[in-house]
Amino acid sequence: MGEHFRVAISGMTCASCVLRAEKVIGAVPGITGASVNLASETAMIDTASPAALIEVARVLERAGFPPVQNTVRLTIGGMTCASCISRVERVLASQPGVLSASANLATETAQVTYLSGTTTPAALAAAVTRAGYSAQPADEAPPQAQAERRDAETRNLARLTLLAVVLTLPVFVVEMGGHLYPPLHHWVAQTIGMQNSWLIQFALTTLVMVGPGLRFYQKGIPALLRGAPEMNSLVAVGTLAAWGYSTLALFVPGIFPQGTRAVYFEAAAVITALILLGRYLESRAKGRTGAAIQHLIGLQPKTARVLRDGATVDLPIDRIVLGDVLQLRPGEKIAVDGMVTEGQSWVDESMITGEPVPVEKTKGAALVGGTVNGNGALVFRATAVGDQTMLAQIIRLVEQAQGAKLPIQTLVDRITGVFVPLVMGLAALTVAVWLLVGAEPGLALVAGVSVLIIACPCAMGLATPTSIM
Repeated sequence: MGEHFRVAISGMTCASCVLRAEKVIGAVPGITGASVNLASETAMIDTASPAALIEVARVLERAGFPPVQNTVRLTIGGMTCASCISRVERVLASQPGVLSASANLATETAQVTYLSGTTTPAALAAAVTRAGYSAQPADEAPPQAQAERRDAETRNLARLTLLAVVLTLPVFVVEMGGHLYPPLHHWVAQTIGMQNSWLIQFALTTLVMVGPGLRFYQKGIPALLRGAPEMNSLVAVGTLAAWGYSTLALFVPGIFPQGTRAVYFEAAAVITALILLGRYLESRAKGRTGAAIQHLIGLQPKTARVLRDGATVDLPIDRIVLGDVLQLRPGEKIAVDGMVTEGQSWVDESMITGEPVPVEKTKGAALVGGTVNGNGALVFRATAVGDQTMLAQIIRLVEQAQGAKLPIQTLVDRITGVFVPLVMGLAALTVAVWLLVGAEPGLALVAGVSVLIIACPCAMGLATPTSIM
């Protein structure tokens, strides 16, 4: 069965435009019907393949009838690495009418451009939520709530990282300390005993995995079951493989060939602690990114004194319109961009120019919203409000800069999108090859686990995004 979409079109001026638009739309493979309306400037399109809408947009553009595009910004929670970015972008790009989608780990947002009428911000957010992340249109998430959520997440990660390090350190020292200081290995064997040492490592590593490391399994395993493994999945599988193999070696040693019995508890614990540390650093970077935007927004006053119908009233700045006359008292912040009509004062414009010396303002002088008035009183007329003020444009440019991707990051995202399933496939292939050449199952398992453990603390999925941020 086909689907029905209503796409807004611009550039049509007459009936012949309608016929041409219908013709180019109908020629697109997968389109089963098209009806263009000049009065409403829309096209009703029937298609069995929503992906064909992308080609419809291209042919309409070439024909001189560009479809109307909307851009929405989504706030997304639960992204933890570059493979999450790739996953979110794929989910968004697969939605009907989506032309482009770009997710950003640092700002925890995604910017989506889509054909007007084909989908909605709520539908896009729902698609991301079904993929295992929390999402909502950015306008619905109060900036203060976002900042508080990020701060709480950073504090929680700091606690989890500290706990993981405290539990992991004894495991690492007991198992690996002998390589740095050989007498330690002999001391452990003679006092605690190797079996007891492994039991202690088992207990501490298990606590690390079910405590601080539980977040990796809660996110990674469901993603694996959905057939969309990401970096959490690789961490989960790698650490579970190391822990599972070591647990069998500890409690069921008879199933392993002679000389292959060993434990890798320290690998599972150290990987968990290190990646938690990386997540903590990422979370701090996100918090600083949000703080930079909030600082700029904080430069703008919340209310202004406006002359309306012969009376002076205090109004929220979002209710100020072009042409409004505003009163400015000494020491106040200027609400919106404007031009002085009465008075004389000196204004601190250092936030815009960097120049610490105040600038004299008299009748006819331009004022910039967010700057600070000096000792004089002014009356001015609003010349730019809302998104058109200089401060609003600066905030928008900063958001765009922080949301932009470097070319190398695009490459990294593309690689990490296939890295996780590739590593898991290589691990399975390694086990299969060892079994085919006649190796004992225990040796084959050791080889497969080695692949997973080595790939688990993935530099591309962890260090690269952290460095870029």
